[in-house]
Amino acid sequence: MKGMIRLEGGVFRMGNEDEHANPLDGEGPVREVEVAPFRIDPTTVTNAQFARFAKETGYVTEAERFGWSYVFHLRLPPEIADSTPAPDGTPWWRAIEGAYWRAPEGPGSDVQRRQKHPVVHVSWRDAEAYASWAGKRLPTETEWEFAARGGLDQAVYPWGDELFPRGQQRCNIWQGQGVFPDHHTGDPGPVPADSYRPNAYGLYNTVGNVWEWCADWFDDARDRRSMRGGSYLCDDSYCNRYRVAARTANTPESSTGNTGFRCAADA
Repeated sequence: MKGMIRLEGGVFRMGNEDEHANPLDGEGPVREVEVAPFRIDPTTVTNAQFARFAKETGYVTEAERFGWSYVFHLRLPPEIADSTPAPDGTPWWRAIEGAYWRAPEGPGSDVQRRQKHPVVHVSWRDAEAYASWAGKRLPTETEWEFAARGGLDQAVYPWGDELFPRGQQRCNIWQGQGVFPDHHTGDPGPVPADSYRPNAYGLYNTVGNVWEWCADWFDDARDRRSMRGGSYLCDDSYCNRYRVAARTANTPESSTGNTGFRCAADA
């Protein structure tokens, strides 16, 4: 398909079991896995792409139907951030009425100048609907990790083992000097989907920026879907998941301001 990257697949070592791995995430053990040829998008789906889908189909996302979604508190005006209750255990999130993909920070916000940014506030079901419309599908976790590694064997990141090689920033993660969640050196949020240097396979932002939905159930409980890649909120002080082997999950109907997706297809 036009614009997609064809990968020939093969055998690679998937997973991680070093000091960075959280045993509860199920990253390990490291195992050899064979991947069939497939295609994958170089970037996550953008606001512009999702807008075409919504216009042609009239699709309404789950956040729109529910009437709210989660927004990171530093992306909100103080008077809103201070008055909106947050979920237990995650005080940096605010449940904002009217927040959805076209209004990422709620009423008064828009994506007019963010056409190339990843679409966010999309649930797993929303991502599935888009992929089906596009004649594609969501990648499996195996495909996602194979592509994200860019041919490197057991490297921590898509470019190697050093987070900032030669002092260069290679991904969009928390830039708060270790003080999460209340101090950030810039504007914490997504950047354009094709920011930074791609990996050796030509994929952009496979770590950082936004979490990416995958096709799989996270575990045998089959109540949450897998997500990969970390986001602009990941920081070593609490969530070192901006690594190619890292994984997390959410319920299929959930949406947040740091979750998006990219598509795959059979070769």
